[in-house]
Amino acid sequence: MHKLPAPLREVVDQFAGLPGIGPKSALRIALTLLKMPEERARVFGRSILELRDNLCLCGECGALSESDPCALCADPDRDDAQLCLVAEWDSLLVLEEMGMFKGRYMILGGLIDPLSGTEACSLEFERLKSRLARGEVSELILALGATLESESTCSYVKNLVENGWPGVRVSRLAQGIPMGAEVKYMDKETLKQSLLHRQSL
Repeated sequence: MHKLPAPLREVVDQFAGLPGIGPKSALRIALTLLKMPEERARVFGRSILELRDNLCLCGECGALSESDPCALCADPDRDDAQLCLVAEWDSLLVLEEMGMFKGRYMILGGLIDPLSGTEACSLEFERLKSRLARGEVSELILALGATLESESTCSYVKNLVENGWPGVRVSRLAQGIPMGAEVKYMDKETLKQSLLHRQSL
């Protein structure tokens, strides 16, 4: 790649720094951009520049949104009594695509994983405590997957709720989700069955 013209090499290096994109794929993307009509390429570039400016985090659930609160949290028809806890925003998107869950969401921001340095204090547990302290939630649904990290996180959440809000039922998605899998990679039917047949912890 060192023989590429400097401006092209810079773009290739930027794309190659993204997850899942190697040097060859990065070069293909950069060359595709060069073949685009100029105006389309400029629109593409502006959309990347404006991405951070036009998005914010919802103060209620932590989702990426154009407004605060987000559309889901602002929806008066959703059930405040059910709160679904997910690790990341993309898991929320997958669950919401099914169109069957009518409660609220909260994004934890990851899973407890001491080996990679992710402790409970670095996740959104204070936001969760504040939500539970309102007294609206009667069921907390853990949609965290079935990895070792998710099991650790589920145990932490269960203890947290039992000690602070014993009247809140803690359930989890049914184990149609195989061990080692993440919610965001599940097919819709597996997720649907897991949500319908969720289990108490």
